[in-house]
Formats: sequence, C-alpha cells, structure tokens
Amino acid sequence: MKQKISITIDEEAIKTIEELLKDSQFRNRSHVIEHSLRKFLEENKK
Repeated sequence: MKQKISITIDEEAIKTIEELLKDSQFRNRSHVIEHSLRKFLEENKK
C-alpha cells in the first residue's frame, strides 16, 4: 500500500525531474522520486 507524503526539494531537482518526464521515461513526478528513492535504498542497505 502506498502512502502520500510531502517533501520539499530545490528548483534544480525539479528541473531535472521535469526533463526526465519530457523523455517519457517516467509517468509522473512521484514515479521519478519513488524510483530514485528505491534505487538509493537498495544501494545503501547494510
């Protein structure tokens, strides 16, 4: 089950996310952030 959360990120990150969306690699901002977070968590498991 997914939960809605609120985050604050800088404008450069938003611009990068928007560029990824233009390339149609992701469905929406949430998809980009969720994918990135999942990858980060996998790389940093102990």
